[in-house]
Order: sequence, then structure tokens, then C-alpha cells
Amino acid sequence: MRCCAWMPRRRVADLRLRQDRGSVTAETAVALPALVLVLTAALWAVTIVGAQLRCVDAAGAGARAAARGEVAEEVREAVLRLAPEGATVTIRVGADTTRVEVVATVRPPFRTPLPPARLRAAAVSSTEPGVFAPLSAPAEATRSPGFREDLGAPRSGVRGRPGIRG
Repeated sequence: MRCCAWMPRRRVADLRLRQDRGSVTAETAVALPALVLVLTAALWAVTIVGAQLRCVDAAGAGARAAARGEVAEEVREAVLRLAPEGATVTIRVGADTTRVEVVATVRPPFRTPLPPARLRAAAVSSTEPGVFAPLSAPAEATRSPGFREDLGAPRSGVRGRPGIRG
């Protein structure tokens, strides 16, 4: 025999409801911090992916411009406009290829214990004929009008790495 056999069915249902009362509030209180943590991690992941895409686009545009023979400072400014804030740019123009590397450190836009992310993107493009003179050819005869003489001097960009090289 059941313990509640003498109660009508309606009262048994009311007892069950009274026993479960407040369980939704307790479950929400436990699940809400986990939901906030997952949402924060997802937003941080989207921020990182967006910044990485900006680095890739900036490096590609810079490599194409430098390979055409644009002035190095103009290329650097254009890349920095496209790249995330605080990025550093390294441009290397060679006889065959031009390489542009963008390095950026992205911090979360909100106060969280999530660490900053260091992003790096590089693009290589074929150097157009006449942009960079081979070392054996006369220097003045083959350089384009936009070529700057100071490209051979290393710049302080990323520690331990030369900046712009000719």
C-alpha cells in the first residue's frame, strides 16, 4: 500500500510541486556562471579570429605594394592602417621576392583572466622587375624612382629581428 493512498490525486500532485519548488532557481544559479564563461570564451575566440584575418589582409596588401616598388614608409603606414592596433611590420625586399610580416598582440576588450594572444601573419610576393637591383648590377641604373636608399638600414621593429632590409 502506498503512503499517500488516502490522499486524493490532486493533493499528491500539489505535494510534488511543493517539493520541486525553487529547483529551477537553484539550477539557474549553478548554470549561469558556466554560461557566462562559455560566452566569454566564444567572444574572445571571435575577436582573435577577426584580428588574425586583419593581420593576413594587411600582410598581403603590404607585400603586393612593396613588390610593385612603393616607398617603404607608405607601405608601412598602409599596413598599419589595416592591421590591429599596436602591430609591428617587417618588410624585406629582395631581388626575387618581397616579404611582409605583421605581428600583433591582441588583448581581451573586457576584464577577464584570459591571456593576450600574439598573432603573426606573413605574405610573400614576387618582386617586379626593376624594383630591386641585383648586387652585381649597377645600383643607380636599375632602381625604380620610388626606391629609397635607407632600405638597407635595420629598423627597430620586433626585438632581435631586422626591420626593413634592402
